Amino acid sequence: MNSLGHLTTEGRNPASEEIDRMSALQIAQLINAEDATVAAAVATQLEAIANAMEVIADRLRRGGRLVYLGAGTSGRLGVLDASECPPTFNSPPGQVIGLIAGGAQALTSSIEGAEDHPEFAVEDLKAISFSSADVLVGIATSGRTPYVLGGLAYARQLGAFTIGIACNREASLIAYVDLAITPIVGPEVISGSTRMKAGTATKMVLNMLSTGAMVLLGKTYGNLMVDLQATNSKLVERSRRIVCTLTGCSPAEAEQTLARCNGEVKTAIVVLRCALAPEDARRRLHQVGGHLRKALEPSRCERMA
Repeated sequence: MNSLGHLTTEGRNPASEEIDRMSALQIAQLINAEDATVAAAVATQLEAIANAMEVIADRLRRGGRLVYLGAGTSGRLGVLDASECPPTFNSPPGQVIGLIAGGAQALTSSIEGAEDHPEFAVEDLKAISFSSADVLVGIATSGRTPYVLGGLAYARQLGAFTIGIACNREASLIAYVDLAITPIVGPEVISGSTRMKAGTATKMVLNMLSTGAMVLLGKTYGNLMVDLQATNSKLVERSRRIVCTLTGCSPAEAEQTLARCNGEVKTAIVVLRCALAPEDARRRLHQVGGHLRKALEPSRCERMA
């Protein structure tokens, strides 16, 4: 394995060489200026990100899973993105999974050395019965984390589709994946602290991958979150508001219909727009793969377009 010295993310940033002599405001301005460059770095990878979205959506549509694999900050970001999919898109439990070197304890504390063992990733993937039907996204800002490389090698051996995210050019990870996403964010404000710009770039990419795939699967109607899981009072109110927006009904009618539909927003909308019973609305949605827009296409759904 090559030394860290050649990695862009480990380099010294000229703009922050005297950060310890700056005022709090100057530090804030410097970090903000560096953060402002991240979106442009991610923009260079949009074609690869779009390809990844399509592959992920296709695998999920066929019953496969999206699995994130990483260590440290990268692993935590993968677990975070996976954990947000069920409440946001009502994705089935286990459809999107985040694995981190060192396991759950590593989410809140450093598990020394866990990332240095490629065999640990193989064990973690075997534990979830990872298969060729799934997609593995290996996240390693350095592009060389043994835990991630080990997991990617195992996934390719099985025939699964592999995606790699790194923030360094010529990352070792590229040789292990079918598709590489490499936003180059440059040296960090604090040398080697990849929880900063590299972490921000990683989170942006993961947000795009999961959100884009879910949109392709019909989890939204326009930009409305019509497949959300109302697990708290805020989301209950959001559900009611979405039903009102897309059907023109009153809040009271929306609440009553959602109750009849077990809180399923898409089902409630089809019930109101197409004058169907909940079970018929569910059947209609199932016939079109859960796409609300497709379910509402026929002219007999005459209530507010």
